[in-house]
Amino acid sequence: MSPIRSSLLDKVPWLQHGFGTRYNGAWTAPDRTARLHQVHAATIVTVTVPGHHGDGDALLATSPELWLEIRTADCVPVLIADSRQKRVAAVHAGWRGTAARITAATVAEMVRTHGSRPEDLLAAVGPCIATCCFEVGEEVASHFPAHTVRSGERPHVDLAAANVEQLKKSGVPLEQIDSLCRCTMCEVDVFHSFRRDKALGRMVSAIAIGPA
Repeated sequence: MSPIRSSLLDKVPWLQHGFGTRYNGAWTAPDRTARLHQVHAATIVTVTVPGHHGDGDALLATSPELWLEIRTADCVPVLIADSRQKRVAAVHAGWRGTAARITAATVAEMVRTHGSRPEDLLAAVGPCIATCCFEVGEEVASHFPAHTVRSGERPHVDLAAANVEQLKKSGVPLEQIDSLCRCTMCEVDVFHSFRRDKALGRMVSAIAIGPA
C-alpha cells in the first residue's frame, strides 16, 4: 500500500507528500529526511539539512528535496505548504500539542520567519484517532470544550477538528484545508493505533519541496 495522499496538496505541482500506513515503514529517503524526537509539546524547528534535529513536534523547511518526517499512531499529522513561496511544514499534534496550539504556532512561525501569508497556505490533516474512539477523562476534555462530544458515560474529543479550527483562526481559508477524516483506531487493517494495540508501531507522514 502506498502512502495516502491529499487531493488538495496534490494540486501543487512542486510538492511531494504522503501519510503513511502500517505497511509503509520509513518510506522517505534516509539521507534526505529531517526528523525530531517528538515530545508532545509545541516546539517548532526550522531545518536546512537531513538528520535528527533534537526535541520538537513541528518541522519547517525551505530547502528543496528535504523530507520533513513525523511519526504518529493516533496523534494528528498535519502537513502544510506555502503555495506562493515554496515553504513546507510537518506537524505532530497529540492532545497535549493540540492543547498547546502547535498547529497555530507553526502557521505563525511560517509567517514570522519565512514571510508566508496564511491565505497562501494549503494544509492537510491526516489520519488520526477520531471522535468515535477518542474517549477521554474530564481533564483532557477541559482543554477542548468546543470539540468535545458528550453522548455516553465519558467525553469524546475530536482532535482533527481542533487542529482544523487552529488553521482557520490562523487565517488559512477553509477551502484550503483538507481533513482526511480517517480513524486510526477503527481501521485495524490500515493503521497503527497505540490506544488499540498498546504497541510501538508508528506511521510516517512527510512533506518535501520537489527538485528545484
